[in-house]
Amino acid sequence: QPGVCLAVSGPGVVHALAGIVHSQVNTWPMVLIGGACETTLEGAGAFQEFRQVEMCRPYTKYSARPATIGHIPAVVERAFTSAVAGRPGASYIDLPADIIQGQAPLAVNPAPRFAPAVGMADPVAVARAVELLARAKSPLLVVGKGAAYARAEEQIRALVDKYQAPFLPTPMGKGVVPDDHPRNASSARSAALSGADVIVLLGARVNWLLHFGRRFSPTAKLIQIDVCPEEMGVNVPVAVGLVGHLPLVVQQLTDSLAGPFVADPEESEFVKSLAAHGRKNSEKQNERYLSDELPMSYYRAFAEIKQRLPHDVVLVSEGANTMDIARTVFDFQQPRRRLDCATFANMGVGMGYAIAAQTYYTESRVVAVVGDSAFGFSAMELETAVRARLPLVVVVINNSGIYFGLDQDQYEERRDALPSTALTPEVRYELIAEAVGAKGYLVRTPEELGDAVDAALKSEGLSLINCLIKPGGQQKLDFKWMSK
Repeated sequence: QPGVCLAVSGPGVVHALAGIVHSQVNTWPMVLIGGACETTLEGAGAFQEFRQVEMCRPYTKYSARPATIGHIPAVVERAFTSAVAGRPGASYIDLPADIIQGQAPLAVNPAPRFAPAVGMADPVAVARAVELLARAKSPLLVVGKGAAYARAEEQIRALVDKYQAPFLPTPMGKGVVPDDHPRNASSARSAALSGADVIVLLGARVNWLLHFGRRFSPTAKLIQIDVCPEEMGVNVPVAVGLVGHLPLVVQQLTDSLAGPFVADPEESEFVKSLAAHGRKNSEKQNERYLSDELPMSYYRAFAEIKQRLPHDVVLVSEGANTMDIARTVFDFQQPRRRLDCATFANMGVGMGYAIAAQTYYTESRVVAVVGDSAFGFSAMELETAVRARLPLVVVVINNSGIYFGLDQDQYEERRDALPSTALTPEVRYELIAEAVGAKGYLVRTPEELGDAVDAALKSEGLSLINCLIKPGGQQKLDFKWMSK
């Protein structure tokens, strides 16, 4: 179902454009409805006059203005159909003031007709995919967030159980197959991507999140399943493209397989190799989780939070290091329970995500773990959440900076020439929560953090935990997520 946003004209629509582009790039169905000046005043310098339809058109699947009041139903239906059909995206409807305030005979509209059509893949292409999978020695399934959107978890779990290939979830594809599944290769991500001879992309795009395919083996054969034909072969050629609705296509593939192809997958050289890499990486992670160093590191703080989260938690992750590191730490057993900046990497979405998630997942706890800089984009939405009586748990990971901050001494030494990444040391974000009627905690140690998380999860109201961690000082910025 598409989300709907109503904005005022001019600056309202301009400010909403970031959300429109965020939805379009992430393939989220959304309809923006914007007010506009009277049609008779266009070009006359009317209040908040702007060419909104033209502005939105490059960033939406459909952007239009009804020519008359009677044309409104057709435009609305077209906008909703465009938002949900095929690969979902954004639509824009422009409503001038004279149309909003006008009159017309009441029209009885039929039931909405924007239910998206779904299709299956070419059976010949499915047969070719099965042949490749049958011959594969080191197959890998990559589960993208498109699999979560398409609600294909039942079919993909059946495919994994039947074929017994290792799988690798993208950040927002986590939980489509439970992270505790023995075939999960997340702890050996690099080895899995470089060692696979056949890679099946399940609603995953070969973009920056998958390093543009440059970490795949040069000889790897790709099988790509996507609802969008234009996505086939982007950045890396595909051996087989399966176009269609993901749950249906995965079911076709599973039904055609004669597997399991490996009677004992634990004896597979590829599986054993990934397990060895995974154990090595896990040992390094565990050392970080157990560190007694103060101030805390990201890993130590996340370990304290992780062990206390309920199994059905909805986790919002936003920030720079906060989000990047959280991707490797938190596990999910259910789909659509992890929300981050996604493909477009838009900051400022954390509190909006959390509020929306809590209104949908009414029986689950929503926990937002956000960086201090990211939190600053939308901090006053705490008041919205309090007013709506939403029991959010917000943990601000406060390193006094963007990627890296400065401690108080370093800050004073460089006060006249501060780096652009530095924020004021130890800002008291918990006091913002208290100012709007929520509960605030300031924590510096693992014990204090653990106690605060326990108390927040028991609370019926909103709680914010200001978690002070090691600022990072003069470390060189290392944008590992951008490495090619």
